[in-house]
Amino acid sequence: MKALVYHGPGQKSWDDVPEPVLQKPTDIIVKIEATTICGTDLHILKGDVPAVTEGRILGHEGVGRVTEVGDAVSTVAVGDRVLISCVSACGRCGYCKKGMYSHCQADEGAPGIGWIFGHLIDGTQAEYVRVPFADTSVYKLPEHVTNEKAVLLSDILPTGHEIGVQYGGVKPGDVVAVIGTGPVGLAAILTAQLYGPSKVIAIDLDQNRIEQAQTFGATHGVNSGGAGWKDEVMALTDGLGVDVAIEAVGIPATWDMSLDIIRPGGRVANVGVHGAPVSFPIDRLWIENITVTTGLVNTNTTEMLLKLLAEDKIHPEKFVSHTFNLHSMMEAYEVFGNAAQTKALKVVLNA
Repeated sequence: MKALVYHGPGQKSWDDVPEPVLQKPTDIIVKIEATTICGTDLHILKGDVPAVTEGRILGHEGVGRVTEVGDAVSTVAVGDRVLISCVSACGRCGYCKKGMYSHCQADEGAPGIGWIFGHLIDGTQAEYVRVPFADTSVYKLPEHVTNEKAVLLSDILPTGHEIGVQYGGVKPGDVVAVIGTGPVGLAAILTAQLYGPSKVIAIDLDQNRIEQAQTFGATHGVNSGGAGWKDEVMALTDGLGVDVAIEAVGIPATWDMSLDIIRPGGRVANVGVHGAPVSFPIDRLWIENITVTTGLVNTNTTEMLLKLLAEDKIHPEKFVSHTFNLHSMMEAYEVFGNAAQTKALKVVLNA
């Protein structure tokens, strides 16, 4: 089969590789019908995730048809169309029982981390993928839910919702700032609408992204390229800052921005994947009663989001800016990796 293989920082190729096989009774094999590229894949290619070794098939998002099932699998069968979660969960360890699937303690890949696809085991940017813990890590899809809509529930929607909106404690009437309006930032903007904020401020350097954010529910946009961006944000509050700042980039500059605009008693939710340390000026902020959260998505709201999607209550198809054939993977990476020029939000590759 063909797959997108990582060969070290800056190196990838669309290679012939062996098809996956069942390794454990809880496994299934899925023929990929749709997959996509995540900002985390770009971080991997930059060398920001050293746990990813050369030869790894990338990708952690996908929709497909089950072609084989292990003897212990009871919830899906050959022929079922399923959504593959970006986080694999055994469902039995202490963390899984608490709904904290991101820190599953099973021995698949490495104990203590639930994100294993395209990280610690081969991922979904391929014609076929082995899926561990199938009973607790895939979701059967209603036939009327399209692949392009469903694949966005693998990662970006639950990530923006859980690590941005829920960890940020967004509640009715809050003023929320989302710093970085790439796909995950837009997912936070979209799902924040479920909690009734009074204002959602989209902050970005890219004016196109800011305009896109307003179609996802942002009430205001601020271009952070100018010296007065902070004053613009403060003018949209009572001068004290925002209730919730969602950092959705993962670089020191945007981290600092989130601390600059948070009000006393506010909440900073870090969603971005950081490849370098940041500073925390605790000597200035200890007195401000702010809360800072970080995290890897648990995907414990995926089922709820799927129900909303199936009933047309949320519209993630707006994320899809470009579609490709699966075998155009290298071209898709070029488009997604140059989003400022191509205006790419999310690229979907269909088999």
